[in-house]
Amino acid sequence: MAPSNWLILFIFFTLIFILFINFIYFQNSSINNLEENHKKSITSLNWKW
Repeated sequence: MAPSNWLILFIFFTLIFILFINFIYFQNSSINNLEENHKKSITSLNWKW
């Protein structure tokens, strides 16, 4: 029982850590850069289709 509980806690905290890093990254990046990346992804999808 103990190792499985530690594993669940480890996965839980790693997920929170990854979400926290992603939140900081998107807060630091400007909205214009996000819009440009979105346009690039749309154009790349159009080229694929």
